[in-house]
Formats: sequence, C-alpha cells, structure tokens
Amino acid sequence: MQGLHLTADCYDCRCAPGLLLDPALLREFVLAQTRRSGLTIVGEKFHPFQAADGSAAGVTCALLLAESHLAVHTWPERQAVTLDVYVCNFTEDNSAKASALLEALIAGFAATQRQTQRLQRGNGASGQTLALEQLTPHTAYGTSLAPPLAQTRSPFQRIEIADSAEFGKVMRLDGAFMTSERDEFFYHECLVHPAALSHPHPRRALIVGGGDGGSSEELLKHPSIEHITLCEIDPLVIQLARTHLQQIHHGALDDPRVQHVALDGFAFVKEAAQAQVADQLYDLILLDLTDPQAADGSTLAADCYTREFLQACRAVLAPGGALVMHLGSPFHHPQRFSQLRQRLGDVFRHVSPYTVYVPLYGALWGMAVASDTLDPRQLDSKSISIRMQERVLADLQYYNENVHPALFALPNFVQNLGAPGSDNT
Repeated sequence: MQGLHLTADCYDCRCAPGLLLDPALLREFVLAQTRRSGLTIVGEKFHPFQAADGSAAGVTCALLLAESHLAVHTWPERQAVTLDVYVCNFTEDNSAKASALLEALIAGFAATQRQTQRLQRGNGASGQTLALEQLTPHTAYGTSLAPPLAQTRSPFQRIEIADSAEFGKVMRLDGAFMTSERDEFFYHECLVHPAALSHPHPRRALIVGGGDGGSSEELLKHPSIEHITLCEIDPLVIQLARTHLQQIHHGALDDPRVQHVALDGFAFVKEAAQAQVADQLYDLILLDLTDPQAADGSTLAADCYTREFLQACRAVLAPGGALVMHLGSPFHHPQRFSQLRQRLGDVFRHVSPYTVYVPLYGALWGMAVASDTLDPRQLDSKSISIRMQERVLADLQYYNENVHPALFALPNFVQNLGAPGSDNT
C-alpha cells in the first residue's frame, strides 16, 4: 500500500513548558493542527506520565486518522519531543497534508534543533514508489522511483540513487531531487554556458558542490579550461556518481584537469581569499549547491549563501571573472530569490538574473551571473554564435545562441523580485 512516513526528533524546544507537560494543553494544540492540515481524526488517546516524586514527566499522544495515525511523545526534562506522522496514499495523495502537519507541530514546539526523516512506504504492482519533494509546505512535486540502486547516509547527508521511468537514474540528497540522467542538461548547461561563453577566455574555474560531475563536464567543453577545482564536501557523492551517474558526468570526474577537494566550501573559499595568491584566482566560480534549507530541514549548504561567503568568492575571482549561483524558484521561493539577488547586488557591480524550467524540480528555476565587469546580457545571439563556433561547442541539448538572450528575458514578476529600488520581496 502506498504511504508516507514522516518523523522528527526535536530538541531545545522553546515553547511554553505546559505544552510538554499538560495533556489538556497538548491535546488542544495537536487536535487544532491536525484539523488545520486537512487530516481526519477518528480516535485519540493522551496519556500523562509522572516522575518518581509525583511531578509531571511528559505525555504520550496517539491520534487515529482516517488516513492513518499520528504519535507524539514529549520529554520535558530534555526539552524534547518526537513526532511520527503516517498517511496512506492509496485513494489520494495525502503527502502534502502530512508535511504541513509535521511542520506546524515543529513550529508550535519552537524547536531550535531537529532531525527529520521522510520514508515512502509500500509500492505498487510495478515495484515503484512515489517519491515527493515539498517545494513549499503546501506544494509537492514527485515521480515514481524503483527500489534504490544506492541508499546510504554519509557524515553529511542522506544519499539515494534510483531508477525512474521518466528521468532515468535520479539522485536525491536529504530527500531533495538533485539531478537525473534525462534532464540534467536543463540545469547544468544553463548554469555553466551563459557565464563561460560571456567570458572571453576562461582558464581556471572553481565549483563548490557539483559532486555529480555534470557542471564539470559542461565546463570541460570549453577548450580554454586548464584547471577546475571541484570543492565537494561529501566524497561519497562523488564515489556514487562515478558508479551510477556516468551518463551525467561522462568521465569528467576523472579528467586530469579536475582537482578534487573534500572540504567545506565556505572554509575553502575563505582560506583562499585570505591567501590571495595571484596565480590561483578563478575566472569562473559556480555554486552548484543544495538549497540553503532542504525539505527535511537540512542546512548543509546554508553558509555558502551568506554575504560573507559571496564576498570571499569575489576576492578569489580573477579580473573579469564571474560567479554563478541558483536562486531557487521565483514562484515557490520568491523571498529566497529576492534576498539572494539583493545579496549579490551588495557584493558585485553587475547581477544578471535569469530563469530556466527544470523538469525534475517541477518549477521555473532562477539563476544569476554576478561580476564586477562581465555582463552576459551585453552579448547578442551573433556574438554567442561566433564564440560557440570558435570553441567548437558540441553535444548541447538546451543552450544555443538564441537561447542565451532569451534566458535573461524575465517576466515582470521575476524582474521585480529583489530588483534595485524594489520593495518586492
């Protein structure tokens, strides 16, 4: 039977103490949030515990739902709570409701630390399960995946690679879709080529993240590239990509021009900025990162979206160099898009936002080129065509000389997000 199981271990809860101790208060809160999520309560049990001295010692709660069940256990002596939400998705997909309920409960307990897990349960006759990623608390996107080819937890994140009927092999990190064999070119070509072709002669590049190898593979299509530093914090991502994602990196991970650095991107760039070695500056920096906060709450890449990090990146750019990063979905993440665009504008003279629809992400996705001198919007189709011919760029499935200016033609609602002088956030 198709189902979704969500769990959260919450620590350092800053809610009123009564919410962890009083079954009546807990009942009022839990029932209200469950009903608000749209799930149907058909039974309930709230049981208080006592310490040896007779004082209150926490509450266990179970709700029977028409869609399945909810369990809550409070630990006031630890300022902690554990949450389990399970929903059946047989007749309809209740995943968004379950995710909304879990987020509402976590917010209500005011947990400053949390560990969450998301498990798709059951499968259909094909042996595939519906894997969903929450774009927002109210909207999810997903596709059916076969049993995992690889599934593990590294010291940094959960890594999963599985086959799918529509996307081929898919990689997920901490439950978030990262890349797939059949649509990776939407993201990687648009991340790399607008800036790389706008630069007259890119030689050295830094990629922060990018352990699947797709952005390295696109950069290496430019004959002037002599060196790529691939700063990927998690070597296990690279190891699994080598084994399972050859159709994405095409051997780029083992190209002699690619130097692997298994370090935190923030620490690596900050140290490089302090050293300021002239012959180690970069013509291009690509921030090929996970989101600043993943659907399950992971913030592994959050430091690499800060103003301090962007300033350090600027310090290690060679004259005429440019930085590229993704800004999230302008529709689903307008505040993130706006804030990052403004943050880039605080650091760089020119910020050129653009968009591309990425099928695996289920959304229009925002990116930006930032530089003190380079502006990709200044190159027309003819100029791009000449450079593509000079560099003998081949095997491109998305990007071409006509796509280049079209990428930067923004709808009004996107153009206004974080634009200089705009209050739109």
